[in-house]
Amino acid sequence: MGVGVTMGIAAAGAFLGVLFGWLGARAPNPLKGPRLAPYRLLMLLCAVGVLMMLAHLVNLMGLHTGR
Repeated sequence: MGVGVTMGIAAAGAFLGVLFGWLGARAPNPLKGPRLAPYRLLMLLCAVGVLMMLAHLVNLMGLHTGR
């Protein structure tokens, strides 16, 4: 995976993470019923994905992050 694709995935993950954080922080509306999407879990998964893409980007730049 190249640098452009890695940066694109990281940017999309960051955008989705912020979106899910905003959606999860809204006040509940009892008239509409319960929320069916676990926004905090989705936000956490996006954050993990962004961290993985940043580590991959560092590896592509020549630094070794593993063993």
